[in-house]
Amino acid sequence: MRQPLFAGLVVDENDQPVEVAYVGDEPCYVVNDRGFRRHIPSEQVDRQVLDIMRQQIEGHEDLLSEQTAKMLGQEDPFSRAMIYTQLRNLDKQFEQLLQTGIPEEGRAYLGMMGFRIVINLHGEVLRVEQPGIASDEGDDEG
Repeated sequence: MRQPLFAGLVVDENDQPVEVAYVGDEPCYVVNDRGFRRHIPSEQVDRQVLDIMRQQIEGHEDLLSEQTAKMLGQEDPFSRAMIYTQLRNLDKQFEQLLQTGIPEEGRAYLGMMGFRIVINLHGEVLRVEQPGIASDEGDDEG
């Protein structure tokens, strides 16, 4: 059975943790709306988050592939090219991620690092909090 991609990392506008439940075999995030439990299909929220991540990566593939290769100790041109190709094919990577999910340990690590997703009652992502990730806000580039 499919799992919500970001289970345990989603909160509502009031900073309350969002539960996970299933409607049939469809995973949902459950937002407490003053006692009414709103079931939001998890894929709806997960795709919004992945789209935000895609926007942060697009245009920075060269730098990200170089830095990733350094972190992995694989700075040869072939490794950088392979990482670059993976970054350029994010749609395929994200589709696979939606099918396989993020292991519980990975979600726990993200949570410890302060990663959080804030949604409203309708399942719209208000913000993705990623401490340690530089933002473009305030940049003078056009």
